[in-house]
Amino acid sequence: MSNLKALDDKIELREKRVLVRVDLNVPISDGKVSDNSRIKKIIPLITNLIEKKAKIILISHLGRPKGKFDEKLSLRPVAAALKELIETKIEFFEKSYGPETIEKSKKIKPGEILLLENIRFNKEEELNAKSFSKELSKMGDIYINEAFSCSHRAHASVCEITNHIDSFAGKMLIEEVNLVKMLTSNPQKPVTCIIGGSKISSKIGILTNLIKRIQTIVIVGAMANNFIKYKGLKIGNSLLEENQDNLVKDILKQCKISNCNMVIPEDVIVSKNHNGKGQLKNVDQIDDTDIILDIGEKTFETIAKSVDDSKTVFWNGPAGYFEVKEFSFGTKKIAKKISENTKNRALISIAGGGDTIAAINRFGCSDGFTYISTAGGAFLELLEGKILPGIKVLEVD
Repeated sequence: MSNLKALDDKIELREKRVLVRVDLNVPISDGKVSDNSRIKKIIPLITNLIEKKAKIILISHLGRPKGKFDEKLSLRPVAAALKELIETKIEFFEKSYGPETIEKSKKIKPGEILLLENIRFNKEEELNAKSFSKELSKMGDIYINEAFSCSHRAHASVCEITNHIDSFAGKMLIEEVNLVKMLTSNPQKPVTCIIGGSKISSKIGILTNLIKRIQTIVIVGAMANNFIKYKGLKIGNSLLEENQDNLVKDILKQCKISNCNMVIPEDVIVSKNHNGKGQLKNVDQIDDTDIILDIGEKTFETIAKSVDDSKTVFWNGPAGYFEVKEFSFGTKKIAKKISENTKNRALISIAGGGDTIAAINRFGCSDGFTYISTAGGAFLELLEGKILPGIKVLEVD
């Protein structure tokens, strides 16, 4: 589907220095990696390169050091975590570019890995600087971008570097781009999109781009409060993004024009505070002191029917305050329903967004989705139909 320059198996990698941009932006606690999920994702790529006797040089960032060294954001602990997952020589180098780094890249042996220090310790990285990119390119013979999650950034190790070295899109990057393009251009229909979160304004790009292509859109989470209130109903003390009536009106109008069915909560779980006891209410029964914190059974049943009727489901945003068990009903049920249908081969399911992934993992459903994106902003921007600079530079005519 995509027209990205892929690394052909015919390209000889033996004894070649393969410079790989990866995303190893992982949480670190007390000097150790506390979640190695992102590291695990690159293991198949590294294993493949080792089998092909390539010399592997990894470039990544960690956090936002703003062009300055910060010991807390060093990739040294990541090297230690990587060593636990793969059996080959892995060396961490305390620099990320320059003459010493270039020389170091020439000394590693086939099948070995050199992990460079945090690329964002250099201010030139975020400036997409040409001279800096030229120096980076000297560390490799071939460049692969396997960091889709960084490809919405016009940074040197993602964009400008491709002008100075033979460059390719990684396999996982291509898969993710293809999935998003499938969802936004030629999905298996019917399609249901479940969109949650606290701010409707942050999801307007996705909503606008998807409404004209899908059959059902489900609005949950705090952003559903805007739609409930727009109908003239009370929402009590629930979270609300102010001054968004025109946005709600426009979305409803777009749904009508595109013949897209919209589902908003008809019953909800409310409480007087975020740690209180939950009470089930219809949306026309909300008191002034109520806080809406989850969807109710009737709403879930409507969502479940939509999932059953669909061939493709995209989920971004939990249904409620799922971190507290009392208000986890809706999010848990949605996760399990999508997972169940996917496992029965009745559904293509795509999920993205930090809170959504956290919920899927919490409820033990991570093996029940066709694809779970950890790409954050890049994933959402591509869904909005935006051009990602890191993808654009890898396109072929």
